Amino acid sequence: MTKAASTRPDVSRSVMPAIAYRVAMPHPETHLFEVTVRVQRWSQAVLDLKMPVWTPGSYLVREYSRHVQNFEARGADGQKLAWQKRSKNHWQIETPGASEIVVTYQVFANELTVRTNHLDLTHGYFNGAALFFWVVGCDRQPLQVEIVPPTGWQVATPLPEVAGQPDTYEAADFDTLVDSPFEIGQQTRYRFEVRETPHELVVWGTGNLDAMRLIPDIQKIIETEAQLFGGLPYDRYVFLLHLSAQGYGGLEHKNACTLNFPRLGFRAEESYQRFLQLVAHEFFHLWNVKRLRPKALERFDYEQENYTPSLWFSEGTTSYYDLLLPLRAGIYDAKVFLKALSKELTRFLMTPGRLVQPLSESSFDAWIKLYRQDASSNNSQISYYLKGELVSLLLDLLIRDRHQNRRSLDDVMRQLWEEFGTVEVGFMPEQLEGAIAAVADADLRDFFQRFLHTTEELPLNDYLAPFGLRVVPETDGEPVPYLGMTVKTEAGREVVKSVEAGSPAQQAGFDPGDELLAIDGLRVTAEQLGDRLKDYRAGSTIQVTSFRQDQLRECALTLAAPRPGRYQIVPVENPTPAQEANFTGWLGTSLSSIL
Repeated sequence: MTKAASTRPDVSRSVMPAIAYRVAMPHPETHLFEVTVRVQRWSQAVLDLKMPVWTPGSYLVREYSRHVQNFEARGADGQKLAWQKRSKNHWQIETPGASEIVVTYQVFANELTVRTNHLDLTHGYFNGAALFFWVVGCDRQPLQVEIVPPTGWQVATPLPEVAGQPDTYEAADFDTLVDSPFEIGQQTRYRFEVRETPHELVVWGTGNLDAMRLIPDIQKIIETEAQLFGGLPYDRYVFLLHLSAQGYGGLEHKNACTLNFPRLGFRAEESYQRFLQLVAHEFFHLWNVKRLRPKALERFDYEQENYTPSLWFSEGTTSYYDLLLPLRAGIYDAKVFLKALSKELTRFLMTPGRLVQPLSESSFDAWIKLYRQDASSNNSQISYYLKGELVSLLLDLLIRDRHQNRRSLDDVMRQLWEEFGTVEVGFMPEQLEGAIAAVADADLRDFFQRFLHTTEELPLNDYLAPFGLRVVPETDGEPVPYLGMTVKTEAGREVVKSVEAGSPAQQAGFDPGDELLAIDGLRVTAEQLGDRLKDYRAGSTIQVTSFRQDQLRECALTLAAPRPGRYQIVPVENPTPAQEANFTGWLGTSLSSIL
């Protein structure tokens, strides 16, 4: 590596160069993508290349450039060009007199998630942010990408193919390239239409997926969401589905989404419904966050965190709709919807961090907290997906109750879509809150202050009551005295995984990582722990033996009163006609149907 000049080129004053990428994978067993960037009509003394440190939709700096190796730059004559690495993601090449520059490098790809890259003997998958450099100053011009797949492999991407050039695709700009994942390999492809618009489900991996059932259900979700927003804002859409042993997740794009799901997760009804909720969630994002997005995400800065306090809406409101939309689509009924909502409520009320971290702070600190869980996370933070979902529920119920179901959160989504989404102009937090208040026809400043910016408990029953519902705590079987720590068997050891703030376990000095050995002199395993605690009453003091690193510990621990095992949303007794009407207007069925 040799030193290069530090002058940044002023590309805007010259003829825009032509930029083309080539992605090959001649040895997939090495997990190495081989990438070529060809820049033509270059007229500056230096060329700066940068790689994103994160990808939109996943709010964590992932340092994609750490996977780059064997970087090299040459001129059209094949002569090597001097270059220098200026920072972790910035390469600068000396280009005096060189009008064509060819850069080659390899990217290691062996992480199968929706936000990273994966290459093996069966397929290659990549996100643009995790694979491509951009030419500084040239990120808003058209780009071409040629894929060179192994024999027998197919290419799937939402990008349009260049006419007359097989496996070559065009992106309007670097943002579009980043937003267009590629799945290359041995695939099963299903093509279908909704509203005369082509869609495709591309599946890598084997499993118990039943396409004859799944495709019509996906079509129902697409149609239901199109009805909400008044149409489909694309010409073609691609679902990329990875089936693996236990993967789960999704990442949204403007004209596509990538989904990871357990390969055998389609037969059990609840698991199948969970997959359709994932589909509904990622598809909803093509409106909410891909086109309708916070001001901080209007123009992506790929080199650093893009902070916003509004992810509670971008992700949390989407999470509320991913439960509601399959109900509207006729995929499941109101009883299933309320059961799923009750599970979310249970997770929320069993997270001590809800009383520590406000929702707006959870959104803002996504970059350093949500994707970086540690032993204190459950006690110190709350997911903006989870609390945002419940705040969105309250807003929907508030609006519906005030207007006898003639208005709802749907109207908020449509208004924001028309004002901001259709023109892709980002909204400020006060504009978001103003739009919600306008639809509600109410002063909601107190609502937003309490539930976005403080840790006040959500008054769920106050909002559910007009719809004939209430929250009740439940316990499974025989009550278990409260200990306040979770234990998991790992390599034959009973390891403490988490300790709740203020719990008997914390008061007794337990820490995550401790090894639990015995209670009152008798060995105990993670599997036995719940049953063993049933032998005691609340207020009983037990002697607990454990290891902390290599030191044996004995401590006395006083058990507390049992805690609910779950929370359920159930009908009130003797609902009024007004409650019946509200419930029917919200979920499209009678209260009696969920008894």
